Amino acid sequence: MSFLKSLLGKPKLNYRQKYTLLQEAISGTMSKVFKAQDRQTGEIVALKIIDSDILQKVNARWKGVNKPTEGEISVLFNHPYIVRTLDEGLTTDGEQYLVMEYLEGTGLNSILLIAEDLMAGARTFYMRQVAEAVQAVHKKGFIHRDICPRNLLFVGDASILKLTDFGLTLPNKPPFTDPGNRTGTANYMAPELVRRKPTDSRLDVFSFGVTMYELFTRELPWPRGDSGIAAMAHSEPPKPITDYRPNINQTVARAIHSCIEPDVSQRCPDMGKFLKMIQKVEKDDEK
Repeated sequence: MSFLKSLLGKPKLNYRQKYTLLQEAISGTMSKVFKAQDRQTGEIVALKIIDSDILQKVNARWKGVNKPTEGEISVLFNHPYIVRTLDEGLTTDGEQYLVMEYLEGTGLNSILLIAEDLMAGARTFYMRQVAEAVQAVHKKGFIHRDICPRNLLFVGDASILKLTDFGLTLPNKPPFTDPGNRTGTANYMAPELVRRKPTDSRLDVFSFGVTMYELFTRELPWPRGDSGIAAMAHSEPPKPITDYRPNINQTVARAIHSCIEPDVSQRCPDMGKFLKMIQKVEKDDEK
């Protein structure tokens, strides 16, 4: 269903009437996410309200091509390692909203800043979950375009790591894959994206690889940058992951490095291939 049809056919949500806003959970670059409670059912949810002005600027480049909204994309996924979207539409204020499952956990980006190793022995376990989530996105015909630690959330008991935030997600087809659309998170952007070349799902493979490198080492494969150019302006190869983690399982090391190959033709072609590479791995480290 196009967003125009949903706009015309679905009642707008007065979220202040339907929900009690318990706290503002997250403020992002394009939205605010509240912990909210349904006044009728008592259900606790995450309510995401998207900034209309910022969204309008982002969508300006896609006029006339029927770009799906974040909500329309998000509700397509019913996957154990992707945050579930329960409802989406427009508020009575004219803003796009998403109602999502609320996770009593934290983001991978926050966990990586904690000195204590809270993921000891479980990194390969989490890596498989993220790989399966990204594979599910690709099977639906989309490129996530913003895989990074900030968009990976732990379930409260830390048994599951879930992919979230489809704000930059696009269909994996022209004109959405044409050169010029350089959106994403600095330090995780693939070189073909940085250089404004045509893209495909291997863009996500790269961002996934950089994120998994950081998952295992707390470091990036290249020096950090604070601009959108990020690491891919560098011509040198990535620093070997074994420099930071000498005892890493060698199969895992090779698999991650296959994802962060700057030459897209030499990169791991898809998440299915990556999962096959690590399917027999049971331990994070060789020792």
